[in-house]
Amino acid sequence: MSEHRPKPPQSNDGGRPTLPGALPAPPPPSTPPSIPPGSGPYVAPPDGVPHTAPGRRGRQGSGRHQRPRPNVLTQRGVKGALIGGACAVMVGAAGYGCYALLQDPSAGKPVGHTTPTLKRLTTRKAIAALSATEVSHTASDFLAAWSSGDTAKAAGLTDDAKHSADQLAAFRTRLHATSLTLTDQSAKGTTVPFSVSARFSADGQQSNWSYRSTLAVTRDTSGRPVVKWAPSVLYPTLGDGDKLVADHSAAPALTILDRNGNALTTAKYPSLDSVISQLQTAYGTATGGSTGTEIRVEGADGKLGPVLHQLSQGRAGKPLTTTIDGHLQAAAEQAVKSKGPDAATVVMQPSTGAILAVANQPASGPDKALSGTYAPGSTFKLITASTALETGKVSPDKPLDCPKNYQYGGASFHNVDNFSLQNAKMAQDFAQSCNTAFISTATFMPDDAVANEAHDVFGIGLNWSVGVPAYSGSVPAASGAMKAMSYIGQGNDLMSPLAMASVASTVKAAGFHQPFIVPPSVDGRTLAQAPRQLSGSVAEQVRSMMRLTAQSGTAAPAMAGLSGDIGAKTGTAEVDGQSKPNSWFVAYRDDVAAAATVPNSGEGYKFAGPIVAAILKAAN
Repeated sequence: MSEHRPKPPQSNDGGRPTLPGALPAPPPPSTPPSIPPGSGPYVAPPDGVPHTAPGRRGRQGSGRHQRPRPNVLTQRGVKGALIGGACAVMVGAAGYGCYALLQDPSAGKPVGHTTPTLKRLTTRKAIAALSATEVSHTASDFLAAWSSGDTAKAAGLTDDAKHSADQLAAFRTRLHATSLTLTDQSAKGTTVPFSVSARFSADGQQSNWSYRSTLAVTRDTSGRPVVKWAPSVLYPTLGDGDKLVADHSAAPALTILDRNGNALTTAKYPSLDSVISQLQTAYGTATGGSTGTEIRVEGADGKLGPVLHQLSQGRAGKPLTTTIDGHLQAAAEQAVKSKGPDAATVVMQPSTGAILAVANQPASGPDKALSGTYAPGSTFKLITASTALETGKVSPDKPLDCPKNYQYGGASFHNVDNFSLQNAKMAQDFAQSCNTAFISTATFMPDDAVANEAHDVFGIGLNWSVGVPAYSGSVPAASGAMKAMSYIGQGNDLMSPLAMASVASTVKAAGFHQPFIVPPSVDGRTLAQAPRQLSGSVAEQVRSMMRLTAQSGTAAPAMAGLSGDIGAKTGTAEVDGQSKPNSWFVAYRDDVAAAATVPNSGEGYKFAGPIVAAILKAAN
């Protein structure tokens, strides 16, 4: 097969040949270019790229089997001139990109396919590697703006201006920073370590905090080098959603004193652990102390992390004097140990309501003495008796039957060991803790009578301001069988040892005095007041029955040997799911009253009784 070689390039500008790769000058305006029908614009490929005529595929290499196309160079010259004019404008406006409009050097595509090429070149520009100079200048500018307090400028140098502005500003406003020195160090690629040295002023105190952090430089969508914002720029351990906050710390530990000015410590009085801790928290500022301020990390879940920096130190207040009697406290702690493993007791001064001792066995754990919730058993008959006596239908010296069983509200009730008393009077029923006798009073008292007496006269369920958390008891109104059970301290009746010590104190003092462990003069709080006072005559009648119980009734074994003005009441509360009942005992001796419970143990006089008796003996 013979070869056909193309003719030499023809001149289209008056005789000068058009060289490959050159852009010929445009023809005069009066001479429009002559382009054969069907032929499109064509641009010669750069050196080394195979030449293929538009509209026809050919072999690469020597150019064999390729036919010369007339006037191709003339067409190129015309089109090239037009594009060349456009390039002149582009160069003046942007400074780069002219050759890309003519030819994609990687694919050899004609001018009609230039848009994807521009897009690729723009992308290449945006993701171009950052130079060391760009990284250094960006980090320096950001740190300089942040340290000068121009948080808006600093935020503008990040890829997240909104969030970074808020957090950068908060570092000064919320953390009380007064000055900030940020020093960048040698970059490691696009990561720049820097040191932070900040000065703060909080609560009138100055402090300094230094630490190290890092930032990373990246390009934003426009290709501009910026700081890649993350909370860790502020502090290295911060993650997404975390922030630095200024939190108030508790005032330094108070010295807690007993009523005689002696220090109360958990080492000496283990049962007071929770009481001392709560007093220190509640009264740190009331005694002249002040809280401190510290910087912490607050997680996205709102939980606070450990202290990172102490902005200010709190100051301890004056020693807090309580109503606790150290001597009785020691006696109470020893007494509950002797009848554990589970026991609680509270000691009060009836004439004032002052709490003299609080003891639990075990000493650690929940404060059962002040906040435990138990059915009080027959110790509750103090309230039932006073309610019945106020009606005038019964009195200690009048008969009140005590049968073995009694039906009320569709249920049958019995006494412990099914005992009964023949020709008994109310005082005997009380002293021997006859359930059936007191349940029978439900026949002449309204359903809410005992509940109202408990609330209005004995202060049960009122909002007590003890000084530490405490449970004031609950006696809801009831009817039917639940009413009968309430009369003997079961059903829905719930009391703490503190509440029952208060009941015994109310009887002894002939009036309710809200229990307290911190005198109200310390913080000016108001103690709860009972809506109605217990009548003196009813109080004396109940005391006479308590005296009989202590001397010859169910409480006598425990109260033996105690002299003075004494009175007591036992209680045995059956509890579902327990093999043994809860043991209860309340008593007073002169101006000291106490209540104790020993859960899941047995009869009141056997377990709770000795605890109370030991404390009353120590009261001498």
